[in-house]
Amino acid sequence: MTSTQTAAAAGVHRIVVVGGGAGGLELATQLGDKLGRRGRAQITLVDRARTHLWKPLLHQVAAGCMDMNDHALDYLAQARWHHFQFQLGHMTGLDRDAKCIWLAPLMDPESGEEVLPARPLHYDTLVMSVGSQTNDFGTPGAQAHAIALDMPEQAERFRSRLLNACLRANAQGGPKEPWQLHVAIIGAGATGVELAAELHNSTRELVSFGLDHIDPERDLRISIIEAAPRVLPALPERLSQATLALLEKLHIEVLTNERVTEVTAHGVRTQSGREVPAEITVWAAGIKAPEFLRDIAGLETNRLNQLVVNQTLQTTRDPSIFAMGDCAACPWPEKQGWIPPRAQSAHQQASHLLAHLPGHIEGRPVPPWKYKDFGSLVSLGSYSTVGSLMGSITRGSLMIEGYFAGMMYASLYKMHEYALHGFAKVFLDTLARLIIRRTEPHVKLH
Repeated sequence: MTSTQTAAAAGVHRIVVVGGGAGGLELATQLGDKLGRRGRAQITLVDRARTHLWKPLLHQVAAGCMDMNDHALDYLAQARWHHFQFQLGHMTGLDRDAKCIWLAPLMDPESGEEVLPARPLHYDTLVMSVGSQTNDFGTPGAQAHAIALDMPEQAERFRSRLLNACLRANAQGGPKEPWQLHVAIIGAGATGVELAAELHNSTRELVSFGLDHIDPERDLRISIIEAAPRVLPALPERLSQATLALLEKLHIEVLTNERVTEVTAHGVRTQSGREVPAEITVWAAGIKAPEFLRDIAGLETNRLNQLVVNQTLQTTRDPSIFAMGDCAACPWPEKQGWIPPRAQSAHQQASHLLAHLPGHIEGRPVPPWKYKDFGSLVSLGSYSTVGSLMGSITRGSLMIEGYFAGMMYASLYKMHEYALHGFAKVFLDTLARLIIRRTEPHVKLH
């Protein structure tokens, strides 16, 4: 008998959260402290990875500015400390009649042996929080030649390729091909812009460690390619203009109104006929929910595979199934559109469910959730941070830049850590990292 079957036999409500990203892990952690500790419900978190890393940090891992092992959180340890259970596995199916999800077999990546068989996991309330993945829109060559930044493994793959490219070019006395040491970033959203700025700094730091045959100003080139008329097209135009000015100061090439039609082994082709040489290409344009969600078990989904939900965050065809974060299409009546896929959205939705799921399991209706837009912040590494504050912070929209904006950007991650660990651990960890940072290289060299 599985733990969820045991809980059912004991009359304990079973809440299963699928996806251990920012919102899912925060929800499981705080529900465990609120309900699991007292035996009022059994909380189970499901994720295909063993550790959690806050997704907005992936561009720093890719650039080598952050060692993900210093910031990764072990799900099993978090589950023990906060009174929930963790199931390692990839969700493949849903049976709404039996109220269970199906997890794929867990295979050992080295031996190919089966570690865990395919198995069902029963629920009374299901919360889908599986996030999103890069949408390459079926562009030829994108799957084969471009790297996405959806998972830590992909960020590490990019960092390793960049390090090897620099070592190779240095060993041959400098780049010998036009595409060598060129990085093309497809998409000028927050991920693309932040990665470009971090790369400008980290590559120069890397070259300073004895790579004397590389001239960072002449040999290292970063290009951002965007189909829209401006960078950061989803954010206010004032923010876009300030960001473009900073990118130009860093001599980062920005190509707007250029739709990518093909990615090759050594570059990118656009609709206008332009060819951008590149040794490494990153795809950071567009998102979609995972493919397995498409019309899963008869639930309503949109063209991006997102589960369509009401303002209560309950799916339109099953009130016992909730969805939040990037995998949810939640209406935004004030804008006559949909809630944007941002970390602040997932955090607010997790807080709403934390407040109202206890009432839901007792039969009370869940009130509508209302999104509060607090603005946007974009980090340009050590050079600057730009952003706009909105909503209840100001009466309108306030443009901010520089040190204050940088402090607010850093505080977003600290808020996430606080939700998972509490004040004492976050304070001590932050202090320890500040001390260690002074004795280590500021770029990962291995």
